[in-house]
Amino acid sequence: MNLLFFAVFLLFSLLVLRLGVVQIVNGQSYQKEVERTEDVVVDTGVPRGKIYDRYGNVIVDNVPLNAITYTRTQSTKTEEMIDVATKLAKLIEKDTKSVTERDKKDFWILKNPEKAKEKVSEKEAKKIQSNEELSEDEANAEIYKLQLERITKEELNSLTKQQLEVLAIYREFSSGYALTPQIVKNEGVTAKEFAVVSEHLDELPGVNTTTDWERAYVFDDTLRTILGSVSSSREGLPKGMVDEYLAKDYSRNDRVGTSYVEYQYEDILQGHKEKIKNITKNGSVLESQLIQEGQRGKDVVLTIDMELQKAVEKIVEEELAKQIVKSESPYLDRAFFIMMDPHTGEIKALVGKKYGKNSETGKYEIQDYALGTFTTSYEVGSAAKGATILTGYMTGNLSPGEVLVDEPLYIKGTPRKSSWFNKGGAMPITDQFALEKSSNSYMWKVALRIANSHYVPHESISYDPEAFTTFRNHFAQFGLGVKTGIDLPGEFSGYQGKDVRPGLLLDLAIGQYDTYTPLQLVQYVSTVANGGYRVQPHIMKEIRDPVNDNENLGPIIYEKRTNVLNRINATPEQIEHVQEGFYRVFHGSDGTAADAFANAPYNAAGKSGTAEAFYKGPNMEKAAETYNTTLIGYAPYNNPEVAFSTVVPWSHQTIDPALNESISRRAMDMYFELKKKRAKEGLDKSDVTKKVENAEDAQAQQEEVRQENQ
Repeated sequence: MNLLFFAVFLLFSLLVLRLGVVQIVNGQSYQKEVERTEDVVVDTGVPRGKIYDRYGNVIVDNVPLNAITYTRTQSTKTEEMIDVATKLAKLIEKDTKSVTERDKKDFWILKNPEKAKEKVSEKEAKKIQSNEELSEDEANAEIYKLQLERITKEELNSLTKQQLEVLAIYREFSSGYALTPQIVKNEGVTAKEFAVVSEHLDELPGVNTTTDWERAYVFDDTLRTILGSVSSSREGLPKGMVDEYLAKDYSRNDRVGTSYVEYQYEDILQGHKEKIKNITKNGSVLESQLIQEGQRGKDVVLTIDMELQKAVEKIVEEELAKQIVKSESPYLDRAFFIMMDPHTGEIKALVGKKYGKNSETGKYEIQDYALGTFTTSYEVGSAAKGATILTGYMTGNLSPGEVLVDEPLYIKGTPRKSSWFNKGGAMPITDQFALEKSSNSYMWKVALRIANSHYVPHESISYDPEAFTTFRNHFAQFGLGVKTGIDLPGEFSGYQGKDVRPGLLLDLAIGQYDTYTPLQLVQYVSTVANGGYRVQPHIMKEIRDPVNDNENLGPIIYEKRTNVLNRINATPEQIEHVQEGFYRVFHGSDGTAADAFANAPYNAAGKSGTAEAFYKGPNMEKAAETYNTTLIGYAPYNNPEVAFSTVVPWSHQTIDPALNESISRRAMDMYFELKKKRAKEGLDKSDVTKKVENAEDAQAQQEEVRQENQ
């Protein structure tokens, strides 16, 4: 008994000693552990900013949607999510199209753990686990991989429709981060589904009913390819840019702009997320605190006039459809028209139309192809001759008003080369007449001078190959063959021919060698129209703060300034001389575009072009010879408000339908009609032209823009 009492006394003493250590020595640290909580900050997405046209008309809006969401905690188990998903599947219809075969296999293993275990024998499992090169997790992954591979089609097909709906819902539950709401369904949520789920929220832990949004393009397909797209909550961040976006505080499932305007101005349109601090303990949320209110993205105002855009799109569609129906132009499938302020670079209309097959209906139709205005390039023909004449001036190889003889050229080993209007005679003509009548011979002789070549009939041409570089460097001053700098991704600079034979230099001088985009053409003609300043085209006009009032725009926080990229190395007198030549194209008795514009109620000037080209479709063994037709211009002649370019690739093979002229004339008429209408409505004040007076002003503006960007 003494020994027993001594043992009890000893054990009791040890217990007292241990309690003393716990309470006295470590009591404070244990108390902190009991009271310890974790703060988890969660970002909640907000609607994107809206996109407007230059007159405040909404182009891209946000439409509210009924939505069902799920938020899991840090301690939520897979079994709990499946249980909630099973209950929710009885209340809503969930599309299962997004469920993959791998999803089905994973779900089958979850639902049939014993059968899955039997897929790998104990011997196989032990062999994998005994591999010293594999960690425990890697070994388990190998076993799981074998289980996946051995699931049969019959076993996958055993999943019922109801189970597949549960799986689709579970995928949404588990796709995001803990404490971050995940969209379970936001498309096609019926009023009944919304009400029924709301009534059963107490039985569905983590599920909530709320309001989501989707992008709405108010004008349907008008300018659709330029406006771009936004990823869905399921798609989240683009795969190739995940790290970049995560560094900017995005979440993986955030919806972001994926192309063109939506992508270019993502940082502006995205908005500021709502930040909520969740105080958690052991994975359970004790309290939630709002630490930053969300604000939808800022609004972007485009330079586009949507009323003009829609009207010109209709014109291009009508003119294109006429020729397609006639079947006289078998390769004609597209047309482009751009209108820009030649002084500011503001694009007022950006139209591209293409006849193609609808991937959904399988039917052929005329589709939006506005992005082709700066992502595709073509030989533009005589439209480039103004740049050739000015290159002659700038290199000292031609003088304004100089007379050269238009005559056929006979070069050894080359077929006779002549102007379209003079097949055999010799006609002394001036540079302005050469533009008016569109003389090839005049341009060739300018090119030969630049190449330091002396033409002798029926002899080979000796020349300086650097003439190609000289031409291209001077053409680049107008924006031909180089990127214009438009504020949209994916701009193409065109193709430059690699061969430097002398005959190809002559082709380059008349726009039939290198290729240029329709956007480069409008930048080039704007440079001529405004007195020699190459301005950067842009589609963003202003950025504005969002307001709660859906009827009005918020205050301006940024306005795009005119950016002059360079001034061409020509004198004002030389530029004016080419301007007069352009005027004669539209008004002279021999003007190649006089039939279309001589009687216009506004004074216009410009240059037409026809280029020999080749078309080769996917099912053609040999390319077919065809023609591209172009037309560039501006109006009014004495004080240009707008410049334009029209490009109709592969327009004809025999009879020219003059699509370039009919599209241009109708589009310009529409601009001036709308101008009169708006003047009566008092809207013209919002469209004030800001002229660039001289190079010093231009340089000062560029410096201000650089400082603003910094």
